[in-house]
Amino acid sequence: MKTHTVRTYKSAEHLPREDQLAWKIAEVATDPVAVESEVAEMIINRIIDNAAVAAASLDRRPVASARTQALCHPCTPGAAVFGMGPDTRVNPAWAAWANGVAVRELDFHDTFLAADYSHPADNIPPVLGVAQHTGKSGADLIRGLATGYEIQVNLVRGICLHEHKVDHIAHLGPSAAAGIGTLLGLDTETLYQAVQQALHVTTTTRQSRKGEISSWKAYAPAFAGKMAIEAVDRAMRGEGAPSPAWEGEDGFIAYLLSGSGALYHMPLPEPGETKRAILDTYTKEHSAEYQSQALIDLARRLGPKIGDLSAVENIVIHTSHHTHYVIGTGAGDPQKMDSGASRETLDHSIMYIFAVALEDGGWHHVDSYTPERAARPSTVALWHKVSTIEDPEWTRRYHARDPREKAFGGRVVVTLEDGRVIEEELALADAHPDGARPFVRENYKQKFLSLSEGIVVPEEQRRFLDAAEALAELEPGDLGALNVAVAPERLGAARPTGIFDFKA
Repeated sequence: MKTHTVRTYKSAEHLPREDQLAWKIAEVATDPVAVESEVAEMIINRIIDNAAVAAASLDRRPVASARTQALCHPCTPGAAVFGMGPDTRVNPAWAAWANGVAVRELDFHDTFLAADYSHPADNIPPVLGVAQHTGKSGADLIRGLATGYEIQVNLVRGICLHEHKVDHIAHLGPSAAAGIGTLLGLDTETLYQAVQQALHVTTTTRQSRKGEISSWKAYAPAFAGKMAIEAVDRAMRGEGAPSPAWEGEDGFIAYLLSGSGALYHMPLPEPGETKRAILDTYTKEHSAEYQSQALIDLARRLGPKIGDLSAVENIVIHTSHHTHYVIGTGAGDPQKMDSGASRETLDHSIMYIFAVALEDGGWHHVDSYTPERAARPSTVALWHKVSTIEDPEWTRRYHARDPREKAFGGRVVVTLEDGRVIEEELALADAHPDGARPFVRENYKQKFLSLSEGIVVPEEQRRFLDAAEALAELEPGDLGALNVAVAPERLGAARPTGIFDFKA
């Protein structure tokens, strides 16, 4: 890996294209290196993981809304819409939109946390949609997704968006565009323009994940994927982008990030170096914000030790800056303590999550979020006894590059009414690659079978898993096999309509 220094330049300064971040990203994307078998296998795991969480969300209103929008844009050859039969094909950008929302709705797929946040599997719907539409092979898809993960992960390592309240999809647009470029075998010049266009049109505020969080939290990454496809399409037609997008005098760094005096350090593979970043990412065992994963596991262990939860005086979670200020009491969001809050808001309240996990001894992607569950008097009482504080040591470990020090959990101090104190800590979720029970292929398959049970019939479950595991051998035009079809009644009762449904 080579670390590139990225800063702003005045318009009067000449910054050659080859020194611009967008060009360097495009060069990585167009470097025809082989994909290692370990990386290819992990890509299959994440395709299975995405299908699992998408299946579980098919009957939810936000997913139905995105799906019905997509179905208004039929296209030949087109791309598949998750849940629909093999003969249903739509514009690939709209397929990425619908499938991206389905994947993101439950906040239950993979994650990478460093200087910023990300869910790198958000790259899969747009790259897969374009692959299906253009008749690419499984091997082509693997190469494209290896690039998408590589660019996403390294942008997250090098550039913090959160401190400036810019939403993390600003890293996703460029990474998806790069992945699509690798898939299609585009040249560096075209991808240079596409990556910059994708950045330009996917920069939004972090209010998506603040205060009263709405269904837009799921829509935002799908929007970035859709915009990435459109950016690549425009660039292929010869249309340019605002350049240099990151380094320009009035560009991304100068006015949306740390300003003209800032230096960012962006790692990228050297020419000829294989793309391995997906191996540094991790998926979720529990349907909740990633920074709560280890704390849910810790709550499962603490519950029996505490015993009578009504005897708890208070619970203090000592954790990282990100956890405290994003999903903890440091956020200053009263909504995080509101029993009437939306599922999306409760998903970003570690106080709620920890209380429920203590009471239930675990976590469920549906049952843990129901209005009745959130309003249970014992839960509300316990929930309001939980607070977080930032511990500099946990913040340091959160950002540590050494995997032996990396930590996304915290130390929990439970004080009981009789004065006794119970204290325990956990650095990593059990399912993390370095955790107590790292996820392997069978875990991914079981997650799919569990979440799709009663939604996808067993024969379709087996057919999909067989196709996914044979990804590298899928011939051009066969990638529709990675879609999962369900009976119409499994798509839910919601059939929202809007402008695109209008008929004269």
